[in-house]
Amino acid sequence: MRRVILQEFVTVDGFAAGPEGSTEFISRTTDSDPRIDQDLLEFIGTIDTILLGADTYRMFAGFWPEATTDAEIVADALNATPKVVFSRTLERAPWGRWDEARVVREDAAGEIRSLKREQGRDMVIWGSLSLARSLMDEGVIDEYQLFVCPVRLGSGDRLFAGDSATERLRLTETKTYESGTVLLRYRPV
Repeated sequence: MRRVILQEFVTVDGFAAGPEGSTEFISRTTDSDPRIDQDLLEFIGTIDTILLGADTYRMFAGFWPEATTDAEIVADALNATPKVVFSRTLERAPWGRWDEARVVREDAAGEIRSLKREQGRDMVIWGSLSLARSLMDEGVIDEYQLFVCPVRLGSGDRLFAGDSATERLRLTETKTYESGTVLLRYRPV
């Protein structure tokens, strides 16, 4: 069965986005570390679906379709990977010259449970904090991959909100990068 992997960049104080949704902390701490990009490129080779919420779709669609591998080694692999956007407001989800993303308007957890039963490789959720939290609550996340960046923001939007249910996780891997970023991989117990 396919797995759903939640892969997020977070700060040491637990924020996945700064005030007003800013994610500048990610590039400030990871751009100087080509091993992270290389690992992300290898990771994209293990998935066949990218799951996005509407806000993250808009942010990604404003950058990635025009990105080239000269500047971003993951660009072609990311752009070529099929995408599903969960949104009650979007009618379409164009992706530049690449294949359009499929829009799902209702029951994200039900759709993902259905996708998990299909043949294929794993799926990833990037960004999309509201979607990620709802899927955590529904118990459809099979693995958490947290890139913890050596930054303290002090405020912003946390991946794990204060009202989240308790879920026991088992650490399966840690990896440290030159930038001070640490990858922590967990699976639900």
